[in-house]
Amino acid sequence: MDWFPIFLDLKSAPCLVVGGGAVGARKAVQLAGAGARVRVVARRVEDAISVMAERGTLEVSVCGFESWMLTGMRLAVAATDDRELNREVAEAARLRAIPVNGVDDPVLSCFIMPAIVDRSPLVVAIGTSGAAPVLARIVKTKIEAMLPARLGRLATVMGRSRSAVARAIANPAARRRLWERIVAGPAASRALAGDETGAARLLAEEIDRTAADAPPGGEVYIVGAGPGDPNLLTLRALQLMQQADVVLHDRLVSAEVLALVRREAEVIDAGKRCGEQHLNQSEINRMMVAMARAGKRVLRLKGGDPSIFGRLGEELEALAAAGIPYQVVPGVTAASGCAAYAGIPLTHRDYSSQCVFVTAHGKDGSKEPDWRFLAGSGQTLVFYMSRVEAGSICRKLIDHGLPPAVGAALIVDGTRVTQEVITATVATLPGLLAGRKIDAPGLIIVGEVARLHERLAWFGLSAREGLAYEATSSLRYAQEATPAP
Repeated sequence: MDWFPIFLDLKSAPCLVVGGGAVGARKAVQLAGAGARVRVVARRVEDAISVMAERGTLEVSVCGFESWMLTGMRLAVAATDDRELNREVAEAARLRAIPVNGVDDPVLSCFIMPAIVDRSPLVVAIGTSGAAPVLARIVKTKIEAMLPARLGRLATVMGRSRSAVARAIANPAARRRLWERIVAGPAASRALAGDETGAARLLAEEIDRTAADAPPGGEVYIVGAGPGDPNLLTLRALQLMQQADVVLHDRLVSAEVLALVRREAEVIDAGKRCGEQHLNQSEINRMMVAMARAGKRVLRLKGGDPSIFGRLGEELEALAAAGIPYQVVPGVTAASGCAAYAGIPLTHRDYSSQCVFVTAHGKDGSKEPDWRFLAGSGQTLVFYMSRVEAGSICRKLIDHGLPPAVGAALIVDGTRVTQEVITATVATLPGLLAGRKIDAPGLIIVGEVARLHERLAWFGLSAREGLAYEATSSLRYAQEATPAP
């Protein structure tokens, strides 16, 4: 985070805008809208500024800037088309420890005025660290379309009831769940329809019901986090990530995905990755049950899809036996996500009529897969958790009849900006990996479709070309984050 977002109380605060053009007028309007006492200093001013001055919205000094004009100001904005003058304003403000914004010039600024979605008292601010203001405006437009115009009324009703809720409900978890029910329930609908009185009545009834209930029970959410790119999270996954009290995650869950978890949640690394683990499965099961019985909402966050080599069945059996309520949210499994980002179709009319998912790490003592079946023609094989087993996998396939010239690919860090795809044949892939230290998640795709990466790759680091591509934009999180009630 290059710039720390913060909201300032500017009611009746003196603020100086240097510049009387269209840009200065926009900044003056924003500050005045926040209740500031705005003074505009410029040798010439736009008609819009003159109109605001006539209405008493702001003051105007038609003159050049002098440093003494900053005396007593809460903040300043340099909004002229003269960079030297803007620099002079910025330096004078910094000497007086007054926050200053140089419009469209982050070098001169110690704060940035973001794009704003105003549903007061709910306010959304969007910034790009000054790098892409047009993008910020586009995101603003999308958020404006998402949020109902009367959403601020709901926030007002909720704000008026905070003291009553705190008095009636001592348990913080119960209070949070009450607010979540309010936002998704009939009280919110009344507020959004403009009926604040009706909304307040329904909210009061909900408070009474909650105060009379027993302490809230816990629940477990088993959620697929996808292969790494946070853009591949489902909307339901993101919603539950924002509700959880405790997050119990595997190492395969990317840092970018974990960053979207509710900040107040306790985050525990279960340490399960490629056979290495801090907690064994029995300990994880016991933790989920114990935390849910303590009234917590537990998010079990797994890389990929929890039902595909994610030991979902064992965890559900433990929860069901303990009588713990649970939900399961599928995720984009590594096979489909990584293959798509590598430009490798898992099936293709010319090469593959079926696809088989295989794990390279079975339960201790489990029998070997049917290698003769896997070595059959006309199919695609995807080996999960297979990076360290590449040599053994390729050798066994060849030993059971797979032609050595069949294509193969190792995808490392699939869907992430560090993605690397190494293409070869079943015979040559182990040699390419020999001596290479790869400490990242990887899966192997075997089949003629693997060769299509050479033509169809569109993302990530290609071992063949060594090209880096930027990850897709996270813009849809602005669209999908938390749906309006």
